[in-house]
Amino acid sequence: MKLGLCIWGVRTAWHTEDDGEFFCPDCGGDRAYHRRTGTRRLTVLNVPLLARGPAGTVVECTACHRQYPCEVLLRPTTTRFSAMLRDAVHTVALAVLTAGGSAGRPAREAAVGAVRAAGFTDCTEDQLLGLLAAIVADEGRFRRSEELGPDSFAEAVDGCGSWLSIELHEALEPLADHLLVQGRERVLLEGAHIALADGPYLPAEREVLEAVGRCLSLHTDDIERLLTAAAATAY
Repeated sequence: MKLGLCIWGVRTAWHTEDDGEFFCPDCGGDRAYHRRTGTRRLTVLNVPLLARGPAGTVVECTACHRQYPCEVLLRPTTTRFSAMLRDAVHTVALAVLTAGGSAGRPAREAAVGAVRAAGFTDCTEDQLLGLLAAIVADEGRFRRSEELGPDSFAEAVDGCGSWLSIELHEALEPLADHLLVQGRERVLLEGAHIALADGPYLPAEREVLEAVGRCLSLHTDDIERLLTAAAATAY
């Protein structure tokens, strides 16, 4: 618009506050971003003069330069999501072994296979047994962790302890917000396959798996359906 001989308008001046990596919806992958806060300014002949108020804060992709609300940062990057899924399977495997015992080799092998497939490719039985020993010792179930052996858990571990409750919630609940129903069901079934590798569910294993399903925001009826179906096809 012309005002006499002057050309005026409003321009937004952006100030970069910080940067990082995020999942860009437009690019469809992990990209670098700038978090920027804008200020509207009255311009005359393209020269900024008076401030006209804030323009808000946005997240700008450095690749496609599209701007998004800051809520876009709540979505994990692909790298972070993969790590969350890997940690979730690892936690479920440990929880099931803690509840059911590690005396049975099929269960240990199933747990190692699930953890490796999830991303911990160098996981070994010895590593899982070492973690289980630390868990049980932390729960106060044994006087000395060095007394634990591969055959000790079946007799001594009888259900969910405080470690399981905390770890399952911390590992699974954040993941549930970003995982489709089919993905959440698959995580539960990973645990079911470990529990069923050496026989029918033990009561403590069933309790842990039901807790896993709840942490994954699965409906009670769906948890029952999935666990029953897994048991029916296990043998």
